[in-house]
Amino acid sequence: MILVDTTIVSVANPSIMRGLDTTMVATLWATSAYLLAYAVPLLITGRLGDRFGPRRVYLVGLTVFTLSSLACGLADGVETLIAARVFQGLGASLMTPQTMAVITRIFPPRERGAAMAVWGVTAGAATLVGPILGGFLVDAWGWEWIFFINVPVGVIAFVLAMRFVPVLPTNAHRFDWLGVLLSALGMFLLVFGIQEGESFDWGVIWGPVTVWSLIIAGAVVLALFVLWQWRQRGEPLIPLEIFRDRNFSVGSAVIVTVGFSVTGMSLPLMLYLQLVQGLTPTQSALMMVPMAVLSIVLARPVGRLIDRRDPRLLPVLGLLLVAVGLACYFFMARPETPIWLLLIPSAVLGFGNAFMWGPLASITTFGLSQQLAGAGSGVYNTSRQVGAVLGSAAMAAFMGSRIAAKLGPEVADAAGGAGTEGGGGSGALPAALHDGFAAAMGESILMPMGVIVIGALIALLFAPRPARTGGVRLPVER
Repeated sequence: MILVDTTIVSVANPSIMRGLDTTMVATLWATSAYLLAYAVPLLITGRLGDRFGPRRVYLVGLTVFTLSSLACGLADGVETLIAARVFQGLGASLMTPQTMAVITRIFPPRERGAAMAVWGVTAGAATLVGPILGGFLVDAWGWEWIFFINVPVGVIAFVLAMRFVPVLPTNAHRFDWLGVLLSALGMFLLVFGIQEGESFDWGVIWGPVTVWSLIIAGAVVLALFVLWQWRQRGEPLIPLEIFRDRNFSVGSAVIVTVGFSVTGMSLPLMLYLQLVQGLTPTQSALMMVPMAVLSIVLARPVGRLIDRRDPRLLPVLGLLLVAVGLACYFFMARPETPIWLLLIPSAVLGFGNAFMWGPLASITTFGLSQQLAGAGSGVYNTSRQVGAVLGSAAMAAFMGSRIAAKLGPEVADAAGGAGTEGGGGSGALPAALHDGFAAAMGESILMPMGVIVIGALIALLFAPRPARTGGVRLPVER
């Protein structure tokens, strides 16, 4: 449910723009606000699970997430929607680290691969199911139902978590509030600068404040955050000894590129399918079915490979297959491309996701001690969400620049506004703009493709898993 909501809005963006009478940039902030509120607290919410118990923190987060989903659907303006998405992200941030931490704590390392494969394919499939589910809901009942659907699911999930999620031992922790403040401020400045850069022509925002000053200030604050984590004598937000595990460090870097690419690629793809190919939200979402089906079908055999073989090359294969699928979209992003042909890159992405999510999570967390399970889960998920935030922000800016380059600033404004006037079919964008808009969306896909290739190169640095581990099962109680 959490990960569906990172991508479900992409297919509904034209409908939200029309329904709330707002701009593309403001609508994209509904996604960025969610991702930012999701990413920033992850470092501390992992520790909260260690301190108060993962089930308890999970249930609190689930309650916040479900209630804010209801508020999103009831929003009567884009400002209200963005505010509700912030609280939705906070709820998601409380929930996410607990899932991986529970797996890490109750499964010995040599039995963790299959469990992580299920966790990974759930994450991968959810980001793919988002556009599919969003398309059906938008066409059937309107964009509000992409949020209303979370309410019954949240209620059911609450009951199931109370029944089946075990109660695990807790550990006392002190919280690094200065670290939380520095990380939150740095991320906000960086993301705001990147996303709003195109709107302000990469110049002055207000008075002496410029786009580049915000980006630089964000980078400086994040550097201070890292320095503080290294120098402080108390309990840091990120225990830096966790990065002495080579595979954890490599995996955390790779998952940044995955979050960036998976979030970034859906935006231009959905706009191309709806505004150029003339598909409805449901039809464009159905183009993702091969991706979702193959990811789910391959989860079990890939999980067996993780536990029985050296899994180091599996994520490399998955990342490269994702890059190949995105390259296919780049070459096929033309107005005259037959619809059925676009199912091929979707299938390639399905194979890539199956070999990417589960193996990457498994090899990254294999060497974590029980004491660092919560912190490790927080860092890993934070890394993925940092990539997602940057991917969303960078894609908003990059798409704007490519549309302006292909159509000109004035025509680009008309093309961006077209999504607010039509129903997502071919009438939403004049035929004369199809070639330029399709080329702009195709070139936009090159950015997540390049980032995922970088991730594959980083994944080559994974070290072999230890032959023996001291992993033991922890006692659990119902």
